[in-house]
Amino acid sequence: MSPEEQPGRESWRPERETRAQRAWQPGQQKTQRSIFVLFASTVLLGEAFVIAFFGLMLYGLNQDNGGLWMLLGSLVLAIITGVTARFVKKPAGIAVGWIIQGLLVASGFFESFGFFIGIAFALAWWYAITKGKQIDAENAQRAKEQEAWEQEHGTEADTD
Repeated sequence: MSPEEQPGRESWRPERETRAQRAWQPGQQKTQRSIFVLFASTVLLGEAFVIAFFGLMLYGLNQDNGGLWMLLGSLVLAIITGVTARFVKKPAGIAVGWIIQGLLVASGFFESFGFFIGIAFALAWWYAITKGKQIDAENAQRAKEQEAWEQEHGTEADTD
């Protein structure tokens, strides 16, 4: 078998491909990504940056009164928030996400602006969780109906 006849070495493929591109074959269906995971992880990653900058603000305002500890605490929380974004598929990731929302709202006791930021992110988190699950359920239902229709009527590839 010549190198051009090997799977993944077809003439129509570009020279440099990602692993997903190399694994793809014509007619292969694309897997549906979870909107819930996308929404929730986006909120948490955005929140991680805000927490880090909030810690810098607290440090600047409280340099003589434990500002360094506030900065270190917020940086640790920002790292935990960023790592939690990776685990939103699991129930523990969602629970930790809610705890982070509570901590961010409680940050208002250090600086009153934290209440506003905490409530805004808690609302964004709630929306990401509820709307993401709803959209995923709708997508699953739509895929099931599409599959049933294709079984009943055939696919476009069958009619060619």
